Amino acid sequence: MEEEPIRIPITDVFDLHTVPPRDVKAVVEEYLLEAHRLGFKALRIIHGRGIGVQREIVRSVLARASFVAGFADAPAEAGGWGATIVTLK
Repeated sequence: MEEEPIRIPITDVFDLHTVPPRDVKAVVEEYLLEAHRLGFKALRIIHGRGIGVQREIVRSVLARASFVAGFADAPAEAGGWGATIVTLK
């Protein structure tokens, strides 16, 4: 039996702390597509500091998305290197 997808509200901030590590890539891909479809121009993806594994997964997805104009570490007050700020085209 296939699990029903979990519906999450799409906002300009996405916190990955509730996403199992094995699902991060697929969830971020879907989030980006939906945020782009909804017309968002700026996003913040919170991946946590840790050892950087989720950060690298997030950034590899961002680097491949044709509608991502750029991304960088969030400012210190918005999570620093524990979050990535994304600009969409």
